[in-house]
Amino acid sequence: MSTLDSTAAGFGANEWMVEEMRDAWLADPSSVTPQWRALFEGADGAAGTAADGAPESTDAEAAASGPQTTDPAAGGTAASGSSAPASSSALRPPPRRPSTAIQDVTRSDLPPAPPSDAAPPTSPYAQRTAHHHTGSPEGDTCRDNDSRMKGAAARTAKNMEASLSIPTATSARAIPAKVLIENRAVINGHLLHTHGGKISFTHLIGWAVVEALAEMPSMNVSYTTDASGRPALHAPAHVAFGLAIDVPAPGGERRLLVPSIKKADLMDAAGFVAAYEDLVAKAREGRLEVDDFRGTTVTLTNPGMIGTLHSVPRLMPGQGLIVGVGSMAYPAAFAGASEKTLARHGVGKVVTLTSTYDHRVIQGAASGEFLRLIERKLLGLDGFWGRIFESLRIPHEPVAWARDATYDPELETGKPARVAELIHAFRQRGHLAADTDPLTYRLRRHPDLDLSAYGLSLWDLDRTFPTGGLGGTERATLREILERLRRAYCRTVGIEYMHIQDPAQRAWWQERLEGEWMAITSAERRRILTKLEQAEAFETFLQTKYVGQKRFSLEGGESLIVLLDRLLDSAAHDGLDEVVIGMTHRGRLNVLTNVAGKSYGQVFDEFDGASVIEGAGTGDVKYHLGTEGVFTGTDGVSTRVSLAANPSHLETVDGVVEGIVRAKQDRIGLGEKGYTVMPVLVHGDAAFAGQGVVYETLNMSQLPAYRTGGTVHIVVNNQIGFTTGAASARSTTYATDLAKGLQVPIFHVNADDPETVARAAHRAYEYRAAFHKDVVIDLICYRRRGHNEGDDPSMTQPVMYRLIDSLPSTRAVYTTDLVGRGDITAEDAQRIEDEFHDELERIFAETRAAHARSARAGQGASGDAFDATDPTKVGLQTTSLEVPASQRAGEGMMIGWTSAVPRRVVERIGDAQVAYPEGFTIHPKLGAMLARRRRATREGGIDWALGELIALGSLLMEGVPVRVAGEDARRATFAQRHAVLHDNDSGAEWTPLDFLTPDQAPLSIYDSLLSEYAALAFEYGYAVERPEGLTVWEAQFGDFANGAQSVIDEYIVSAGQKWGQRSGLVMLLPHGQEGQGPDHSSARIERYLQMCAQGNMRVVMPSMPANHFHLLREHAYSRPRRPLIVFTPKQLLRLKAATSRVEDLTAGAFLPVVGETDERIATGTGVDRVLLCSGRVYYALAEERAERGDASTAIIRLEQLYPLPEAELAEALAPYADAELVFVQDEAANQGVWPWLALHVPASVTGGRRLRLVSPPEAASPAVGSAGAYRAQQAALRAAAFDRD
Repeated sequence: MSTLDSTAAGFGANEWMVEEMRDAWLADPSSVTPQWRALFEGADGAAGTAADGAPESTDAEAAASGPQTTDPAAGGTAASGSSAPASSSALRPPPRRPSTAIQDVTRSDLPPAPPSDAAPPTSPYAQRTAHHHTGSPEGDTCRDNDSRMKGAAARTAKNMEASLSIPTATSARAIPAKVLIENRAVINGHLLHTHGGKISFTHLIGWAVVEALAEMPSMNVSYTTDASGRPALHAPAHVAFGLAIDVPAPGGERRLLVPSIKKADLMDAAGFVAAYEDLVAKAREGRLEVDDFRGTTVTLTNPGMIGTLHSVPRLMPGQGLIVGVGSMAYPAAFAGASEKTLARHGVGKVVTLTSTYDHRVIQGAASGEFLRLIERKLLGLDGFWGRIFESLRIPHEPVAWARDATYDPELETGKPARVAELIHAFRQRGHLAADTDPLTYRLRRHPDLDLSAYGLSLWDLDRTFPTGGLGGTERATLREILERLRRAYCRTVGIEYMHIQDPAQRAWWQERLEGEWMAITSAERRRILTKLEQAEAFETFLQTKYVGQKRFSLEGGESLIVLLDRLLDSAAHDGLDEVVIGMTHRGRLNVLTNVAGKSYGQVFDEFDGASVIEGAGTGDVKYHLGTEGVFTGTDGVSTRVSLAANPSHLETVDGVVEGIVRAKQDRIGLGEKGYTVMPVLVHGDAAFAGQGVVYETLNMSQLPAYRTGGTVHIVVNNQIGFTTGAASARSTTYATDLAKGLQVPIFHVNADDPETVARAAHRAYEYRAAFHKDVVIDLICYRRRGHNEGDDPSMTQPVMYRLIDSLPSTRAVYTTDLVGRGDITAEDAQRIEDEFHDELERIFAETRAAHARSARAGQGASGDAFDATDPTKVGLQTTSLEVPASQRAGEGMMIGWTSAVPRRVVERIGDAQVAYPEGFTIHPKLGAMLARRRRATREGGIDWALGELIALGSLLMEGVPVRVAGEDARRATFAQRHAVLHDNDSGAEWTPLDFLTPDQAPLSIYDSLLSEYAALAFEYGYAVERPEGLTVWEAQFGDFANGAQSVIDEYIVSAGQKWGQRSGLVMLLPHGQEGQGPDHSSARIERYLQMCAQGNMRVVMPSMPANHFHLLREHAYSRPRRPLIVFTPKQLLRLKAATSRVEDLTAGAFLPVVGETDERIATGTGVDRVLLCSGRVYYALAEERAERGDASTAIIRLEQLYPLPEAELAEALAPYADAELVFVQDEAANQGVWPWLALHVPASVTGGRRLRLVSPPEAASPAVGSAGAYRAQQAALRAAAFDRD
């Protein structure tokens, strides 16, 4: 054997390429890869040894197990690289005469027609033929030609000769292709909008062959001989699947390469397809190596691509099997049938597979069983399609093989109704089959979506049915119906809206979801990719630069930035004034910088500990802070955006944001005609399902007192709450299921598909704009790190975090998809990443340099204590960190105000109480009460409710907007206020305070829902945003506020110190020990006083209507704004002793301390005991003193509890320098004012005297449980207050 033959042996049809590579190696050894050089150098060495008499062998022969390829001439898919030799007996046509002009003789009266002739031929063959026709036989220069066959053509001829020595046989089997065609369409439909690429029939049939060989290894064998030349059976350890690849050669001819996929039986379907495509790419690019051709055990040939029904390919030495795939077509008998006829009769295409095998090692029965096994797989009878769908992450259920039902006219008439049921099922249950989990593939299915449940099968796919208007069409094939339904409801977003009772809203959704998908432009794709890059790079940068610092990163949920960006872009294009965002700590820094406009330098400042918050004292961690900024979207549009400050108490911010938005909307004044400020709330999945305030907030959305025109709720669903999984956190399928009870539509969207996230954002905005209702986007993602950066989640979720650690980021997934679909190049994606990272490095360097300069100059942050009572300091810009406009210094301030009002104002409000509208019928019980109110504004005897109404009405007349909301606030819990009156006949409502002056400010007084948490948060947010107004929240009873403790602790009490956020909210808390039992007796005064510090709020327990009047008016104008806690009475509402004169309102001011009112006792003469008290108990003590005729006991009322009015209290106590000081309270000794007062009253006020307590004994319950026990307790209290030992 020659050196050339020995080198090429074992490469089958690829031997021509070995020859070419060897020629190139001989000319220039460096022109081929090291593997090829090693092959040829080894062959030369072997040839030299053979010349010396040694046995002839090569490395290639030792390594090859007989690779084989398709013979193009015998039915291969690739075209031959050489043309057939020219015939030696070519026929010469006779010479033609030249054309002559033809005269028209049909009309003698016409002139002769012009001569006609043909244009010169353009085809080279026609030109040559014309040349031969016009010439003489002697001029013909064409000659027969014989040429030596080279390269691929020569090797093909040689291989065909060699194949004659192999005894082959061929089995054939016609296989129904219906399931193959349908499932391929499902797969490619999914790939089209995700990763790109296509799956070919060859991919699928090839994988079926690999699986079949793995199950039937007796077909994966070849014939060989042992060392002594005796027959042997070679059984490879694995399947090496040969591919016939047609590649162009430099000369323009086509050549065939047959590399193989090694160890194909160890792959899954996705791995096989990837290896297949990689091998094809290497062949096209000329990168195939020697090992790519060695060891082929089976080859697949596909002559069906050129219409061949089936073929008997040649089998080459060293290989035992070659599988041929014929054309895919309808049976010949139905070739002329129409599509409708074919569908009606259930006729599908078939494909013929052939198995050509070496009969020496494989028998016919085995070959037939092998083809039957492939058929079972292609029909899906062994779960073949399920495995492929799982491997390729196709979220849909595969089409299953089934026989068509016997035609029955009655059953056929019912099919349209069953198709309608199927359409309804997809609308209602389609979300359950959507691919919404980026963590892992799950084939989600539901019985309601199964065709067989409706008596339908794959044979109905080509049959036409009425659709009821689905996607704007009235009739469509079942295939088209399913494609549209899957595209609408079962891709990477599942949508729930069928629970909405309004048919107009359901039709709105169907029109948009079932039509064509919203196109994403190339500019939008680049913006989406840029936002993902910014989100990911920001987190990675912080993780690198600030190792170990908590930031509660967004990693795994970066699509939130895309969602917010697209949502705000829609708002900006629609001309909205502002978007207000509320969210918890996870991802907050990312949102602050990449959405709300906070600079990266400011965040770096906070990490470095160099930032200062305007108006704050103690400050807060960086991931609780808010900001204001301007969002700039596409096309240059912009809108204001603000992110509300929020504590770690999950979901507390929900009501706050709604209140802020409502205040902004009320200030704009469009009412329900325009909701130009949009609230966006970002939740966690565990908190959304677990925190009751979420439901309260949702329930408020359509109530007149709280309506904001719809909120977009975004659930960042990372599928875990701290360390708790969903199975332990909720009883529902989704974290968002509670929203369905409130008619809210819900998107469940896979965060790894940012384009669908963008579409969901746009649709959510459109719905809010159209219906002014809430909408929920459940953004299903994952949390790459622990609850915080120092937490190791693998301790409690090891499986989940092994999976997470193996996942590429959302940006990487999206980039791969874009490149795969050809929407962007890999270079573009890398450039975007590099540019943003470089920008972060630059800002980081500048920030650190600025810190260094400040340190050298001694310009560190001031350590001076912040004075919360100085209105000239609150809200001043001390750094570049932004604060809301409503919080800036002096906002809403009025100069020259007084709490007293002219008599005419009091009388005008009294007159308004009886100025009934024409035809208004007052309730019989209220007419007399309203008349008494009018008289009291002239004669005195102003009770608590009237004094309060005069305070509110006078503020309205002065231009101060007033909002009062609470449980039964319009009438009030104790039927004392009656701010809104109802016509006794028609129920029409009349609010007297709305009709005081033509240009008065608006009054908003509402009965709230029976809720405290979200409701109080709402009023707090409203008060924060509207400092120019008076905002009042009233509890049904004082202890009802217990349900809103998080709002009180995190916002009302401490927001000023943490964030410099000021609120003028008034809390009216009914309080009083009156024998009504433990509940509703105590507003828990001790709790509020315990939280008092640094001038953070004002706590008052007034005992006179006039003092309450002055308090409310003074609070409306006082600056800086701070919360006002008022413990309002119950018994005093109708107590005659607790009324005020008109003069008490037209003069004077709020009295923080009310001294002794008896002029004789006020002199101090003979007084040996001073009773200090607050609230209702004063009137009980005054009554007891009067009954006893006691002139030695003075009674002083402490009306303002905090800040403690030390100067006023000292002045009231001054006349009694030697008297005993006793503090008296209704509440138990461990409750009420005493625990706080005992610690905080200074000796300078008491003159060094010890303040003694008279009260009921300490108790766990706030009040005794019976009227009898209460009377005994009160008697003991009175006695202890006045008895002398």
